Amino acid sequence: MEITDPQVEDYIRGLLARHDDPVLLEMEADARDSGFPAVGRMVGVVLEILARSIGARRVFELGSGFGYSGYWFARAIGPDGELHLTDGDPGNERKALDYLGRAGLGKPVTFHTGDALASFARLDGDFDIVFCDINKEQYPTAWAAARDRIRPGGMYICDNTIRWGAATVLEQHDGEVGEAVAAVRAHNDAIAGDPEFLATILPIREGVLVARRAS
Repeated sequence: MEITDPQVEDYIRGLLARHDDPVLLEMEADARDSGFPAVGRMVGVVLEILARSIGARRVFELGSGFGYSGYWFARAIGPDGELHLTDGDPGNERKALDYLGRAGLGKPVTFHTGDALASFARLDGDFDIVFCDINKEQYPTAWAAARDRIRPGGMYICDNTIRWGAATVLEQHDGEVGEAVAAVRAHNDAIAGDPEFLATILPIREGVLVARRAS
């Protein structure tokens, strides 16, 4: 299933052409050529808008790859902010720091190589935004870890909450994919029913869940 009509996506991407920074174009080409599931420009701009809308200065990403989503958060929080990126591959750390440095966005970035949830647990304090884009089976654990560490008025944002690859929360699958579907469903249900958060899923890319903690 397509979350957004391809013609609609093409139209919106056309409206975002002014963001054709050479480094961003290089990152998008990298994702396209390698098949890496970067969130893409349409979601990236949404991340920047959300972060700017709450004056975010401290952001933690659970799963960052080579820094594509971090590019948009870094734009929002500025050089005096605090942006924590995570990935298990040291190669992605090198690429992220190179890309973001050349884009003039490296100052707020700290990269943690290893397990994202373990890195999150090692840091103290609350965050303006926690962004989740790790293995789908870990989504309920990610929400449980992040929930109480989002400041009042802050946000939890999560990618791939409707569809990823051939799997969708709207249908049932067997085996490993079925476990992922069940985990994402449980994650979405827990957030939707949490009285301290106002949440919805934006039907763009593969479904972007946005939850704002009550002030």
